[in-house]
Amino acid sequence: MARLKEDFTKEDPWRVFRIMSEFVDGFEGLADVKNAVSIFGSARTSPKNEYYKLAEKTAHFLAKSGYAIVTGAGGGIMEAANKGAKAAGGTSIGLNILIPLAQKPNRYITRLIEFKYFFCRKVMFAKYSKAFIVFPGGFGTLDEFFEALSLIQTERVDPFPVVLVGSRYWRGMLKWLRDMPLKKGAINKSDMAIFKLADKPPEVLEIIEKFYTE
Repeated sequence: MARLKEDFTKEDPWRVFRIMSEFVDGFEGLADVKNAVSIFGSARTSPKNEYYKLAEKTAHFLAKSGYAIVTGAGGGIMEAANKGAKAAGGTSIGLNILIPLAQKPNRYITRLIEFKYFFCRKVMFAKYSKAFIVFPGGFGTLDEFFEALSLIQTERVDPFPVVLVGSRYWRGMLKWLRDMPLKKGAINKSDMAIFKLADKPPEVLEIIEKFYTE
């Protein structure tokens, strides 16, 4: 116990400065980004996968429509989105996380910012994005999706579009949300309207632009 206390008093106060520096780097690095969307999805998705191709097309379409594309900088869906944005001549941003299983930033990023702390990185996604576009993924993707819903539901942030892409992939989860949390009263019917579902790039753009023009 004494050892734990000693480590805390020596290390944690100094860790605050590292956290501050990550926020400063993020705010400075993204200060000029005014029209961005964040794209999330599995890092394990193969370039041959239909959702990789769809993410690439969606990012290309959104970049051509004037949106900067922000991803977590890794492979899979993130790589596809950065690839599509770069091919369209758009701004392709990667917010990389430094974890024990090193994630190498993909080669399609035109602006890279690296983070040690997940929560600092999450703030950047939420602060500088006009929408969250969520492709099929695992725990990390679900974490970003549900945190966005929680922030909007509790009015901790101004509402913004949250779009699930790939109705076949998400069908089971949506049924569970309706059959369990909604029926049991853990969420309200209005909470299910926080997010939308799309399958094609034009649908994604339509949801975003309709949100900001209505």
